[in-house]
Amino acid sequence: MELRKDPITRSWVVIGQPKTDELERELCPFCPGHESDQKLILAEPPGADWQVRVLPHEWPLYRIEGEVGRRADGIYDRMGAVGAHEVIVEARDHDTRLSQLSDEQLETVLHIYGERILDLKRDLRFKYVSIAKDQGPLSGSDWTHSHSQVTATTFVPRRILYELRASRAWYQEKERCVFCDIVHQEEKQGRRMVDTHGEYVALCPYASRVPYETWILKRKHNHLFESPKTGSNRRHLASLLGRILRRVEKVAEGYHLVLHTAPNTASTKGDLADYWTTIADDYHWHIEILPLLASRPKSYSLKEIYLNPLEPEQAAERLRAIDPGP
Repeated sequence: MELRKDPITRSWVVIGQPKTDELERELCPFCPGHESDQKLILAEPPGADWQVRVLPHEWPLYRIEGEVGRRADGIYDRMGAVGAHEVIVEARDHDTRLSQLSDEQLETVLHIYGERILDLKRDLRFKYVSIAKDQGPLSGSDWTHSHSQVTATTFVPRRILYELRASRAWYQEKERCVFCDIVHQEEKQGRRMVDTHGEYVALCPYASRVPYETWILKRKHNHLFESPKTGSNRRHLASLLGRILRRVEKVAEGYHLVLHTAPNTASTKGDLADYWTTIADDYHWHIEILPLLASRPKSYSLKEIYLNPLEPEQAAERLRAIDPGP
């Protein structure tokens, strides 16, 4: 496994095939009873009555061991696939979805998200820590047991780079956070708002990439999900996230969920070495949920342009009308 950089898009690509277990498992490795077979990173609560467990990925894309070894290959750049790849098992029961957890249980999952980001950022080799979740047969998920994946990389992913640069440009021109501006305008207009709870809002973005795309943001500015500011109530966030996921599950076959937080500002080398003086003011953590519909327009894969047949205003109206249940 190695990383190669595309000189045009400046994105890093993992090259190689992860080592996998070719024997099909009859039993889920994440269900209770298999704890002794696994190397445990973290459990909450500790012991046999765990609710959430964090484990190394069985077939990691990135490995802690080794040297980054960034080097030239003619005009190109390559380096070792150094990093971290973990699995967060979100529930004990195999068939329990994230949306079915209680607010308290969901708050624990969100707490573990933050703990893993904080811990992995202590390794100054890692420039970014991603949290992502895939659900449903269309998502390409590795296992059916509800889980999220954590990756720590020696580079900042391209999508995050785009957000960071756009946020910096907005702040340089207006001296305001673009995400805060979005929240203020969307709440004022109301047309694309889906739900709110406490200091958190859920909305369909103005230029949604797919039908029913939903973002969850905090009203008050904060660039670091893993470091909630005084007064933040993660139970409110958990409640809102659960309600949104239950709505999404009624209109889609599955979804991709990604948590966007600021990069590791203690690691100042690379593309964003000159950026860190304003990042706390111009970036804003958020959660992006991209539903997966059984029939999707052929757009991005062919044209590099998103085509969304459903206006976000209509999507938000339909999602608002859905009873998310308890």
